[in-house]
Amino acid sequence: MSRAAGDWGNVDSNIFISALEFQGIGLRLIAMAQSGIIRIDTSDAILAETIGVLRDKFHWDGYRLHFARLELLKITNRVQPTQKIAIVDDPDDDRILECAVAAGSDYILSYDKDLLRLKEYGWIKIVTGSDFLLLLAR
Repeated sequence: MSRAAGDWGNVDSNIFISALEFQGIGLRLIAMAQSGIIRIDTSDAILAETIGVLRDKFHWDGYRLHFARLELLKITNRVQPTQKIAIVDDPDDDRILECAVAAGSDYILSYDKDLLRLKEYGWIKIVTGSDFLLLLAR
C-alpha cells in the first residue's frame, strides 16, 4: 500500500472478500486505493483465490465475478512473483508473501491467523486492516 509515495503493501484475499461482500474496513481500503491514497499490490494467485471464494462460498454469478475482477485490476498494482516461498502451512498464504516480496511491499494486510503470527517477513510488516488504518492516522 502506498500513502502518497511512502508505504506499499498488499492485501490477502480475505480483505478483498470483506470489501466486496461485507464492506467495512475492506471497502475503506479499496476506496483509499481508488483515490490514490494507498497502493494495493496483488498477483494473479491472490485474484484467483478471491474470485474462487466469491464464487464457491458466496455464490456470485459469472458476470458479477467478471466485473469484480476487472474493478480489482483497475485499482491494484499487479505483479508477477518470481520467488517461491514455503514457510506457512497454507500455500495460499505463501502466495501472499511472494506477492509482497515481488512488489517491494512495506505491509501485508490480513486477518489470517497464520500470517499475523509471523508479524513480519523480512522488511514487510504483517498487520490487520484496522491496525493499518491506525498506522495511517498517525
